[in-house]
Amino acid sequence: MTAASPDIVVRTITEAEIPDWGRALKTGFLRAPGVSEAEIADLRTYVEPSRTLGAFDAGRCVATFRSFPQEITAVGGATVPADAITNVSVTATHRRRGLLTRMMAQDLAAAKERGDVVATLIAAEYPIYGRYGFGPAAWMTEWAIDVPRAGLDPRRSGPEDGGRVDLVDAEDVRKLGPELHERLRRAQPGAVDRSDRWWQVSTGVVRPDPSRWTERFHAVYRAADGTVEGLAVYQCDETWSDAKQPLNTATVKDLVAVTPAAERALWLHLCSIDWIMKVKSGWRAPDDLLPHFLPDPRAATVTTHADWLWVRILDVRRALEARTYEGTGTLVLDVLDPAGMAGGRWRLEASPAGVSCTPTTGSADLTLDVAQLATLWLGDESAVRLAALGRVREERAGAARGADALLRTSRRPWCPDMF
Repeated sequence: MTAASPDIVVRTITEAEIPDWGRALKTGFLRAPGVSEAEIADLRTYVEPSRTLGAFDAGRCVATFRSFPQEITAVGGATVPADAITNVSVTATHRRRGLLTRMMAQDLAAAKERGDVVATLIAAEYPIYGRYGFGPAAWMTEWAIDVPRAGLDPRRSGPEDGGRVDLVDAEDVRKLGPELHERLRRAQPGAVDRSDRWWQVSTGVVRPDPSRWTERFHAVYRAADGTVEGLAVYQCDETWSDAKQPLNTATVKDLVAVTPAAERALWLHLCSIDWIMKVKSGWRAPDDLLPHFLPDPRAATVTTHADWLWVRILDVRRALEARTYEGTGTLVLDVLDPAGMAGGRWRLEASPAGVSCTPTTGSADLTLDVAQLATLWLGDESAVRLAALGRVREERAGAARGADALLRTSRRPWCPDMF
């Protein structure tokens, strides 16, 4: 990185600067840089200037950065306050000048001061955020289902468990969806809360880019007692072969299910729609049950498997005490944080009955960077693997294996959302 440019001012924006900030954001993401009046009006509904940073060169915005309050679910179902980071861009003419570093430092300092436990983001590029203390804490997988190969009974007409699948309107989704998602996220480590705006955009009430909007189908699963336990939102194309054979694809935009029965019913519904030859799953957990709902799991082919939710620990004690532990043990962690926000030596004593995390001067069992602690926090990564990669150092023989017994979870964390 070249030397920082002190003549470029990094600061929070004003309400009047939202159009210029929006232009810089679109430029950084290689979108047509013009900002329409409708886009400006939309930006004003959710961009909070006090948490929105810009880098200004001679009065022109050349880099963007925004954060907003978020809740993320820890292992066991408790939620912690998070600093959700998004809309990060640097104009191509101003790369390698330290602008992102300055914006990140300012935002994380403010988050620490507010009392946020972690910061979160979805990383467009892998190499960038590790140097700021972020680590990939939850991954995602996408599948494409070859419906004819799946082996489903063509005579199947619906769930066989007494439940039912019904198509509903977007208005119904705005009523049913928020409560259903709350039930999911309270049980799913890595899940984050959804705002009212999220549901308005998802159902087309708010259309940031009307030219890209396509109406969606909405299917809900109701258990035998009438309780809504699942929701699938999807789009269908209109592709036919020259021989008048349907080649249509259903693309899932969102699928929320709080029981395996609901999940199974919704996937089988999608695979049973006439003319649908392929189903694209959208963002799912890496250990999703989806392939094994099919008689032939090989009909579901992995099309994407990648890091997804990145986490930056801001408060080690609160982060480790927020989650639950299936095993019993004591672990002394020497956490290194070059930014000085969350470093120190911590004694973690945990069991199914409770947990405490306190500063200590005792000998460390493991030494690790704060970014590696983030990868372990939600239970997905293995300390043994990190030690083999040289990213965690064992100070006591067998400590990495003990850390896995204490920290890893039986199901993998998952964040259903992009932000």
